[in-house]
Formats: sequence, C-alpha cells, structure tokens
Amino acid sequence: MSFNVLIVDDSAVMRRMVRRALATCELPMGQILEASDGEQALQVLSDSWIDLVLTDINMPHMGGHAMLEAMNESDELGAIATIVVTSEKSTESIERARAVGANGYLIKPFRPDELRAMVENALGSVC
Repeated sequence: MSFNVLIVDDSAVMRRMVRRALATCELPMGQILEASDGEQALQVLSDSWIDLVLTDINMPHMGGHAMLEAMNESDELGAIATIVVTSEKSTESIERARAVGANGYLIKPFRPDELRAMVENALGSVC
C-alpha cells in the first residue's frame, strides 16, 4: 500500500532535498506534493488525500507550529501523521511541536535513514 506525502518548506531547494531523501528510503510512496508555507499546505490538505506531512517550522505567512495547530482543530486533518523537518533545535520548539501532535521531529541536516525511521514510526503498518 502506498502513501501520499506533503512536503512543506519555504525553500524549494530543501523541498527537493527532502523529496530525494524520500526516494532513497525505498518506501511505498504514491504522490509527493509540495507547499511553500502553512497556508498553502492547508489548501493542499483540503484538496488532496495526504497520509504524511513533512513540515519546516520557520516559514512566512504561516509557520509549521501554526499549521499543526490548525490541523489539530479538524478531526480529519488532525489524524494525518506529521513530522517536523527543521533546523530549529530549541527545546521550546520541539515541545511545542509535540504538544500540537507532531509524530516526529527531525533536525536538518539529516540522513535518509533517519527520515525513513521517522516515517516508519509515524505511519506504522503503511510502511
């Protein structure tokens, strides 16, 4: 069974890097969609079936924490697995992300095997 992923990051370069890392993980992926901030991500989530969101924290318009909070206000969106992929290392950021439902928190730069482990943990039997 394949799963659909949404990569949310204001950097097109980082979105490509995450996409490549996912490709090397050899996981059963369907569509990989992208958004450049939380507002765009919420629009994609309302229009598409997504199983996993990989999001940065620091983005213009709507950052990752605010996006995760908005997702949790909806039963449907709140059930989607989420992993934060960011350079933000502060304990406060990590705790806030977990408090609003993030299934994982991965610090950039990361290795593809670290991403795979987080994805498998977040999605369980889908992988």
